[in-house]
Amino acid sequence: MSANSKLPVPGQDHDPEGRKNRGLISLMRRHEWRLSHQQRDNLSTYLNAFPVLNALYEAKQRLNRLLLLKTLTRKRAERALPKLLRLIKQLHASPLHRLANTLTSWLEPVTAMWRFSKSNGVTEGFHNKMEMMSRRAYGFRNFENYRLRVLTSSLWVPPPRW
Repeated sequence: MSANSKLPVPGQDHDPEGRKNRGLISLMRRHEWRLSHQQRDNLSTYLNAFPVLNALYEAKQRLNRLLLLKTLTRKRAERALPKLLRLIKQLHASPLHRLANTLTSWLEPVTAMWRFSKSNGVTEGFHNKMEMMSRRAYGFRNFENYRLRVLTSSLWVPPPRW
């Protein structure tokens, strides 16, 4: 989940002209550590003129830092959870209340992700291999040949059929 997709275009309530400046919108949606010094200066100049947008931007950056945490120990996860809960409470009272509702409903999966990060990269790799085999063969005449090719390419030898 990305907080960037929930970040509003600089609100017409606070800066009616900000919506027309696509460069600033792009800068607000980036991670702060991916901004150059010049971009950071431009963004801070803009945000200093609009304190409400500055507060929203800072909340978004804190949320991104929390969501990017992976494989925490139990103690570190216990320290990060109150930070996330405080941030959600703060977001409920802001224009990002819809994001706060989403985070509230996804709280358990987010905390589980911190503790046990999993990837389906191995499954995707096998699926890619199987697709490449079927493309090279222009389709096997029977499924058993295809099945044996997949099993031998994955270094798994099937038990003999007697």
